[in-house]
Amino acid sequence: MHSLSNEQVLAIATGNAINQQLLTLLPTLDIPQCMLTAGCLFQTFWNHQAGQPAEWGIKDYDIAYFDEDLSWQAEDRIIARVRHACAHLDVNVEVRNQARVHLWYPSKFGAAYPRLYKVTDGIDRYLINATCLGVDVYTGELYSTHGLDDLHNNLLRLNQLNPLPGLFRQKAASYRERWPWLNVVS
Repeated sequence: MHSLSNEQVLAIATGNAINQQLLTLLPTLDIPQCMLTAGCLFQTFWNHQAGQPAEWGIKDYDIAYFDEDLSWQAEDRIIARVRHACAHLDVNVEVRNQARVHLWYPSKFGAAYPRLYKVTDGIDRYLINATCLGVDVYTGELYSTHGLDDLHNNLLRLNQLNPLPGLFRQKAASYRERWPWLNVVS
């Protein structure tokens, strides 16, 4: 079986019209270390695998960035800028400053979270290996922490960089409700 390339994943991801529009719009907003990331990428890929419409079942479009200003006010300004610019897309856009995740993660998820030092540090810690993906909005390059084999082979595997089995099981079950042919690796 051939391996999956970054170019193939990018071609499939941009087959989702919302992803394509976000990748055109986001570079104009001057957001530091900005990446389109997570579900809008791998779920578009799963939809492609399943013969579903590209946007089917995608609950939100995640934008990660990294700004050393840790104030909520600074993050809120970016969130407002993105929401205003994306209002016409009529989708849920989630924007998070990865420099601030350690401040709220423990109270939201009940687990410690280290301070991050660049946008990809957050992507590296997504709960499931196949989901650790992002597209740099300025270069168009695909970032993948663990490679593309799990994505290509429809595998949901616990990310050892953020080993939270309870949250992993919840997330995997949520994905399997929409894409039942995905396989959980224990």
